Amino acid sequence: MRKVDRAYEQLRDDLIALRIEPGEPLDEKRLSASLGVGLTPVRDAIKRLTLERLVVTYPRRGTFAAEISVSDELWLTEIREDLEGLAAALAAVRATAAEREELSRLADLVDSHPSAGHGSTSYIEVDAAIHRAIYAAAHNPFLETSLNQYANLAMRIWHYGLRRVAQQPAAGCDQAEVVEAIVRGDADAARESARAHLRDFSNSVRALLTR
Repeated sequence: MRKVDRAYEQLRDDLIALRIEPGEPLDEKRLSASLGVGLTPVRDAIKRLTLERLVVTYPRRGTFAAEISVSDELWLTEIREDLEGLAAALAAVRATAAEREELSRLADLVDSHPSAGHGSTSYIEVDAAIHRAIYAAAHNPFLETSLNQYANLAMRIWHYGLRRVAQQPAAGCDQAEVVEAIVRGDADAARESARAHLRDFSNSVRALLTR
């Protein structure tokens, strides 16, 4: 893996999981030392993260981890609802047998561990993996790239909101209906289930942010 890609992926993951706090300044020299790469890969990674709205740069002030607000969540939901539905519908038509099997396996991971809370790292990781598997199964690279970017921002907001409350037990895979529709090839049901899932997710996260 190229140094710039390694720096980008580590910084992206740290920003999403809030290991780098919203509003925290990003010191290029410190990041270079901690990541074990030169300044150029760090700067190139920061440029990519700025384009993805995980990082902001202010003239004469410096570079910072982007802040998080309720407005961010609302704007993301506005654009994600239709795109998530489209990805699910396309996946229902285009997914290979192997991709359908993998989606079922991922959904079963949550259902087989009902004690895992929605705030647990494992739950968040599996939910994100299901989303990314659906995007890939849609077999539209432009759609996949856009949705992965939006999903990263949404997952960061999820982490932020969950800090405010105690973990609640997961009743099973929230995307079970989406996955089931894709596996049986029902594009209309997959689209509507994905849209409904996103609306429910948005309402839950917004409730966390406004507590």
